[in-house]
Amino acid sequence: MNAVAEGRVFPELRAAKRPMIILGSAALARDDGPAVYAAALKIAQSTGMFRSAEGNEPAWNGFNVLHSAAARVGGLDVGFVPAPGGRDTSSVLTGTQVGSIDAVFLLGADEIDPAKLGKAFKIYIGSHGDRGANAADVILPAAAYTEKDGTYVNTEGRVQLGERAVFPPGEAKEDWAIFRALSAVLGKTLPFDSLTELRAKMYAAVPHLAEIDKLPTPGPIAPNDAGLVGALGSAALTAPSADFYLTNPIARASAIMAECSSMFSRPRAMAAE
Repeated sequence: MNAVAEGRVFPELRAAKRPMIILGSAALARDDGPAVYAAALKIAQSTGMFRSAEGNEPAWNGFNVLHSAAARVGGLDVGFVPAPGGRDTSSVLTGTQVGSIDAVFLLGADEIDPAKLGKAFKIYIGSHGDRGANAADVILPAAAYTEKDGTYVNTEGRVQLGERAVFPPGEAKEDWAIFRALSAVLGKTLPFDSLTELRAKMYAAVPHLAEIDKLPTPGPIAPNDAGLVGALGSAALTAPSADFYLTNPIARASAIMAECSSMFSRPRAMAAE
């Protein structure tokens, strides 16, 4: 692995005009994820993937992480991560099981085993909920992506706006409206009363989110971005999902995706026989 990390087995990368690595999020979700990230980052650094603008050549950053969840990049952009001293998903689950966390908000969280949430009071906010909604004590119905205006960040890092096609049914509301109402009930009223006001504050906090449909300028990555590393494991890298067509509740609610899943799994089952 040292030879790999030093780039000695990648002469093509060293010679490339714009070398690139695409690191799948499944590789980072392993127990040795930080070590995998650190090794990939070292490859990038040793093969010239981080370059400043020079002459007519623009800056280049060829180090990429391909996320498996919609809006995760946008969430990272706005800092939707545990605060210092906060809990990540694993520690939240532990807290619900030992009783140190009494309540949890599931923001469209359907990929978590509800049995791991212990006796915590569960509030589900989403539109196509399956696992999370079925386990919830309270459901606050949110608008689907076709029923609300939204800001999205695609796999290139471009910020894009989605426009509402239809109004949400029944008592469903846009997510921001749900949290604005909750904040008032809890005595911690959020400082906006409309989507326009919310977006203004979002743009002030994260200016590049106002650069609609523009490719972001590559930025440098500090050598210590890998954090606490640890050792690389010996297990093989695997795909993040056993069934690509049913990776989220929206897909699982689709008859077309169910048919695609069936067509995909049938040849594999026949081959296994």
